Amino acid sequence: MKNNRMLLLAANTLVIVILLGGCANATDSSTELDNLSQKNNTPIDTAYSSSKADSTDITSNIDTMDTDNNKVESKSNDDPVKEEGSSTDANTTGSLKEEYLKKLNEMEEADRNGEVGTTIAELEEQEFERYNKWDEELNQIYAVLQEQLSREEMNQLREKQRNWISYRDQEAKELSLKYKGGSTESLEYVATQASLTRERCYELVANYMK
Repeated sequence: MKNNRMLLLAANTLVIVILLGGCANATDSSTELDNLSQKNNTPIDTAYSSSKADSTDITSNIDTMDTDNNKVESKSNDDPVKEEGSSTDANTTGSLKEEYLKKLNEMEEADRNGEVGTTIAELEEQEFERYNKWDEELNQIYAVLQEQLSREEMNQLREKQRNWISYRDQEAKELSLKYKGGSTESLEYVATQASLTRERCYELVANYMK
C-alpha cells in the first residue's frame, strides 16, 4: 500500500515537471517569435523608407533635367538666327551708285540755275566756290571707293587719280594761257579746274562705284 502511494506521488511530480517544462518552452517560443518579428519588421521598414527616398531623388533629378531641357529649348527659340548673305548690305551698296548720280545731277542743276556775277571778280569768286564744292564731293566719292574696292583695284585707281590731277592742272594752265596777261586768265584757270573736277566725279561713280 505504501509503495503504491510512493509511485502515485512520483507520477504526479513527473506530470508537474512536464507541464512546467512545456510552459517554459511556450514562453521561449513566444519570445523568439516576437524577436523574429522585430528583426523582420525593422529591415522591411528601413528598406521601404530608403526606397522611397531614392525614388524622390530620382524624381527630383528628372525634374531638374526637364527644367534644364526647357531652358535650352527656350534659349534656342528666343535666340534669333542670323542668316548669312543678308540682302540689306547688298541693297544699300546697290543703291549707293544711283544715290550719288542723283546727287551729282542736283549739284550740276544748281550750278546752271545759280545767279551769274556781273563782274570778273564776282565770276571768279563763283568759280572758286564751284571748284571747292566739286572737289569736296570728289574726295567723298574717293573715300567710298576705298571701302568698296579691293587693295589691288584701289592701288590702280590711286595711280590713275594722281595722273588725273596732273592732267587737270595742266589743262587748266594751257587754257588760261590763251588769256595770258588779261583779266580773265585766272578766271579761265579756276573755271577749267571746276569743270574737270565735276566730270571726274561722274567718271568715278559711273566706272568704279558699286
